[in-house]
Amino acid sequence: MRNIKLIVAYDGTNYHGFQEQRGTGLPTVQETLEKCLSRLAGRRVQVIGAGRTDAGVHARGQVVNFNAEGWPIPVERIPLAMNGVLPGDIVVTGAEEVAGDFHARFSARSKTYRYSIWNDRLPSPFHRLYSYFLPVPLDLEAMSRASAYLLGRHDFKCFQAAGSAVTDTVRVLWRADIRREGPLVQFIFQGNGFLYNMVRIMVGTLVQVGTGKISPERVKLILESRDRIEAGPTMPPQGLCLEQVEY
Repeated sequence: MRNIKLIVAYDGTNYHGFQEQRGTGLPTVQETLEKCLSRLAGRRVQVIGAGRTDAGVHARGQVVNFNAEGWPIPVERIPLAMNGVLPGDIVVTGAEEVAGDFHARFSARSKTYRYSIWNDRLPSPFHRLYSYFLPVPLDLEAMSRASAYLLGRHDFKCFQAAGSAVTDTVRVLWRADIRREGPLVQFIFQGNGFLYNMVRIMVGTLVQVGTGKISPERVKLILESRDRIEAGPTMPPQGLCLEQVEY
């Protein structure tokens, strides 16, 4: 079987997440990609995505693969061909032929997410779709101390959305960086996998530290509790971006 991997960037504002929601009529990134690939292939094409980003969440480095038997376009020309038929808020940035057993989701070794907060007295019209506006001052030093408790192998059940069906909630987090560039505060997480809403809940918890509602040391106790109620709120989706998937 021919197997082709694509790297895809998208603005998730106008989509109800990545994953196809069959029969609902709601636009998704997966459905849009499949329609365009099918149009170019002259047959039904289905893609496998590395991450099922939620409604309003963005991506710079989403990865998909598809069965390319009979695919008519040279691999090096796929980005040009796809971007000619895709809407402007989805762009294929790379394409390559990969081994037949490559799977965008299950072959991934790690993922990197970024969450952005516009931390200023006034909102920005230019960042409103790609960050969460928070006019309250944030203590970056305290948040950085708190984020250190998240590093390593832990049961992250307290940072999983309530009602999730996932039972194995142990993950490894290698990176939890927080940095400020002017009014923009960015949280960067790299791990071997993420639970549903995990990044948004971790950021919500760290923001509680940054605003003085809880101490940095409290994050360690929250993690050990394995109780969603103990953790902070789920941050809004527009600040989240899937940056990269590593294989």
